[in-house]
Amino acid sequence: MEAGFLVTPWPFMTAVMAPTAGRLTIRYPVSVLCSIGLALLAAGLLLMIFLPTTPAKWDVVWRLALCGIGFGPFQTPNNTAMMTVGPIGRSGAAGGMNAAARYVGWSLGSALVSLIFGLGGDHGADFCLVAGMAFALVEAATSSARRLR
Repeated sequence: MEAGFLVTPWPFMTAVMAPTAGRLTIRYPVSVLCSIGLALLAAGLLLMIFLPTTPAKWDVVWRLALCGIGFGPFQTPNNTAMMTVGPIGRSGAAGGMNAAARYVGWSLGSALVSLIFGLGGDHGADFCLVAGMAFALVEAATSSARRLR
């Protein structure tokens, strides 16, 4: 139960940031919002790597909150772009593709984490955080290159 409470700040802050990110999507390019959000997510993951061996609960909470603060400005504008870039008559298909991509990502991500933990030995958790940070930074760079509004 304690582990559940410690990871709660990430989804909570994502939910808190979602309405603000939705409003910002009207004013700013999706690519900018997504890139900023992913950079914040990468920063939160990087800070997780530097946790002491026995961290205080607050040290875990604020780092995961930063991850959620970054994920909100990525997720909302990205989903908005995916749902609105195509013709309105194809929005159902876009929603289905969005859901399929999300489930494939979760599945592949879980398999990759298991592989990294298995191969990483005592440093498996650090390697997973570095991999997550690297993926977030690559996606931030990729997102900054897109021209969708």
